[in-house]
Order: sequence, then structure tokens, then C-alpha cells
Amino acid sequence: MKSIFLATALFFTAVLMQAQVGEEAPAFSLKDKEGKTFSPESLKGKIIVLNFWATWCPPCRAEIPAFKNVYEKYKSKGVEILGVSLDHKGWSVITPFVDKYKINYPVVLGGAEIAKAYGNVRSIPTTFIIDRDGNVVGSHVGAMNEQELIKSFEKFL
Repeated sequence: MKSIFLATALFFTAVLMQAQVGEEAPAFSLKDKEGKTFSPESLKGKIIVLNFWATWCPPCRAEIPAFKNVYEKYKSKGVEILGVSLDHKGWSVITPFVDKYKINYPVVLGGAEIAKAYGNVRSIPTTFIIDRDGNVVGSHVGAMNEQELIKSFEKFL
């Protein structure tokens, strides 16, 4: 019964997110640990990989090496990975985690408002691809490996 519920929840989450593909990315303004603000407007002209995650999430942890590798390879080509942490304990858990795993892409603190704006994100990790014009062009629920991640934005380079 539990697995049926989970499968149904994932299906409806994916359906909700797919409704946004092709639409302008919802606005947000989130800060990193140094106070730098990130928004779709500030990143316009770049391909944005918007990744919702949390420090306590095993699949989120599993995909971090792929995100780090891809960021290193593609940041000079205009790809910006933005990790949106949904940790309720905030920077007290995020900062040591980012330092321990040597995350090389920007991480910001998100919450219910941005999760709702992006189709009621209920499952993490969840990743959205936003093109250079600020439109949502793809989404993925679950951990991504390096090849899947590159394939999700490669045609928009």
C-alpha cells in the first residue's frame, strides 16, 4: 500500500511540474550564505539548472558529484547550477555540508514559497532546467547522473 501511495504521489508531482514546462520560470529571490542574491532575472542569459535538495536526502547526496563535475565543465559555457536547499534548520546544517562535500556551485536557502511556485515540489531531489530566455524547458524528479544532467540542458547551449 505504501509503495502505491508513493508511486501515485510521484506521478502527480511530475504532472504538476510538467504543466510548467514551456512557461516563464517563476520569480524568486534567494540568498547564498554570503548574502549574494540569485534570481531568474540575475541569471538571465544563462542556462539555469535549478536543483531542489536537502542535506538529509540520500538521493540528493548521491547526485552531488555529478553536479560538481558538470558545473566545472559547463560553467564557462553559460550553465549555472543553483542548489536550492529545503533544509528547515537552515545554514546551521547547510554550511558544514557544503564545506564537507566541497560543493562548487552556488547553494541558496529555499522554503515553501519557492517549492510551491515550482509546482508544489514534494519530492527531492527535483531539478528544473531554465533556458537563456528564462523559460522552464525541462524537469526531472529523482537523482540524476552526469549523463542525464548534461542531456537535460545540452540542446540549449
